[in-house]
Amino acid sequence: QVQLVESGGGLVQAGGSLRLSCAASGRTFSDYNMGWFRQAPGKERECVAQIGWSGHSTYYGDSVKGRFTISRDNTKNTVYLQMNILKPEDTALYYCAAGLHGNILARRYGYWGQGTQVTVSS
Repeated sequence: QVQLVESGGGLVQAGGSLRLSCAASGRTFSDYNMGWFRQAPGKERECVAQIGWSGHSTYYGDSVKGRFTISRDNTKNTVYLQMNILKPEDTALYYCAAGLHGNILARRYGYWGQGTQVTVSS
């Protein structure tokens, strides 16, 4: 089992920044690819960023490229999502997820956090 706890969400004005953190416990964190997903009301869950187990490979969704940065610290069992130049359309519930073979597809992740709300006001 892997337990994931997100933090760092909140209310921010458009153009502002937030940094999300996801602390993992349980099995060996460095075995897992990690993803950040978001889901807005009435929309499907989408992958905004993904990082490989070593941190050397990353993926970003088109809507966040150049604004969001995913990183991980395997010594702290934590994955981060730095979000800059936030837009109202970034408003969503953000989840982190862990998967041995995780990619951009939600079904490839076996463990999920409870989510943290990000709200961007215009």
